[in-house]
Amino acid sequence: MRQSKKSVLLADDHPELLVEVRQLVATVFNVVGTVGDGQALVELADALKPDVVVTDLRMPRLSGIDAARTILEHETCKAIVLLTVYDNPRLIETALEAGVLGYVLKATAGEELIPAIEAALQGAVFISRRIQHPNRRQKGV
Repeated sequence: MRQSKKSVLLADDHPELLVEVRQLVATVFNVVGTVGDGQALVELADALKPDVVVTDLRMPRLSGIDAARTILEHETCKAIVLLTVYDNPRLIETALEAGVLGYVLKATAGEELIPAIEAALQGAVFISRRIQHPNRRQKGV
């Protein structure tokens, strides 16, 4: 029996990037929706209950970290991966403390986003290789 693809909900306030991320993620996962702000992300996650949420850090109405906290409190998805341009250690710590399992830089999304989603589905922390952090997980290294 064939196993169904895991569902992913995407959020980013840059429509062009959202299209690119959707194309990438859809090669492996079932993209169930896309949104452009944090409040819409919380609402759609509540409605769709995806396996994973991939969200930008800085978004209108509600940040990716605040949206992640709310989504995880509501238990509407299994894991959250942040996709961001920010490599600030404080932001990474705040994200991890909020329960985010993946922290991927947009510059490395092509190589790292799929492995980060896969790691998050297994309950493992994944942090981009470009970031020096004690919780960084490297697959195959």
